[in-house]
Amino acid sequence: MTTPTAPKWIKPAVEFGPLVVFFIAFKVYDLRVATGVLMAATVVCVAIGYWTTRKISPMQRVTAVVVLLFGTLTLVLHDNSYVKMKPTVVQALFAIVLFGGAILRRPTLQYVLGEALKLNDSGWRQLTWRYAIFFTCMAILNEIIWRNFSEGFWVNFKLFGIVGLTLLFSLAQMPLMKRHMIETPGEPG
Repeated sequence: MTTPTAPKWIKPAVEFGPLVVFFIAFKVYDLRVATGVLMAATVVCVAIGYWTTRKISPMQRVTAVVVLLFGTLTLVLHDNSYVKMKPTVVQALFAIVLFGGAILRRPTLQYVLGEALKLNDSGWRQLTWRYAIFFTCMAILNEIIWRNFSEGFWVNFKLFGIVGLTLLFSLAQMPLMKRHMIETPGEPG
């Protein structure tokens, strides 16, 4: 059985769709409604992702479980702090996994990005350490923001800040990736 090839727009829609509908639901309703919408959108997007590719990435699995767990706690306990902690937990879990892999000399990031990116061992080690530190900083930053700023500010940070900082950080890693890129036969050098 061959793995289906999904249209290129599916991956970003599956990854960012729940966040966008969460943001819209918050602006139209409130954080609790937005949390329920986020949970439903996450389940739908994971199902669409699986349906189109026949696999669910480890990052999608972790994110979906944490969204459903913290979303349920938010709705059942009527306490918005749980959904605000969710990005902290996800970022911290990613950091722990990456630090663990780096310490054990198993660059975990390679298992996640290995199909899309071909780096030598030194490049994977450095990139893994950098992302582990980045995710730690993002977890700390989320804690600072949700505990010290308004709910609206936190929601804006969740959509624009986390995504924007992650994109900027990833772009800043391009020189490292270029230095450690492995050329595959047949590619121009």
